[in-house]
Amino acid sequence: MATSITDPLVSSSGPPFTPREAYLALHNPAHDRLSIPFPLRLPLALILAAVSGSVLGLSQGGLVAGLRFRAENAHRQPNTQTGWYLYHKSKNYHVALGGVLEAFKMAGKLGLWVGMFVTMEEGLDRGRAGLVRVWRGVRGGKEEDVLVESSRDFVSTALAGLGTAGAFSTWNRFPVATAVRTARMGAKVGFGFGIAEDVVSVLRGRRVGYVEFVKRHLLGGSESKLVASAG
Repeated sequence: MATSITDPLVSSSGPPFTPREAYLALHNPAHDRLSIPFPLRLPLALILAAVSGSVLGLSQGGLVAGLRFRAENAHRQPNTQTGWYLYHKSKNYHVALGGVLEAFKMAGKLGLWVGMFVTMEEGLDRGRAGLVRVWRGVRGGKEEDVLVESSRDFVSTALAGLGTAGAFSTWNRFPVATAVRTARMGAKVGFGFGIAEDVVSVLRGRRVGYVEFVKRHLLGGSESKLVASAG
């Protein structure tokens, strides 16, 4: 007896996807956070992090280099006009060099942690959507599109912040008390950033899971209507 094989792009209750609909269900930028697909959102986040790190590193590195130069030369202050000119010229050189080196270091560090956060957030979004699909037995169709889109909310962002903070604490070998404080801060920052993303998503018309849950249970909406509106 032959065993039937279900087409992964056909839903048992919804209409099948056309090839174009199947592609858009997986790649439609409107379904992503901030309406920016992950392959583009990650480089943008890395660029912003690198620029921010460069500015911070340039300022901090220049300040530290200037103070170090003054401390190292405090016992041999110049006593002529030419000596003071060379002193300040050398100091400016050390300040500029220290600022540039620290800018590169800070840009790399901040880019690394921001990249980890964004990647972890996307991975949690996809993992949660996969778990819901398996639990509810959804395979293709408009319903799967709704589940993938609705899984992108502040929960993944808060967990990504918590995970990034944990990795940061482990890398720096923080004591337990410091690691706990760092984890709390990471979770709070992730929660706040996730809520901000959700607000932007709702304003741009993207479905957010807990918002749709409130609509269904408090405003009398139904999931079938939501799926129908998605089509």
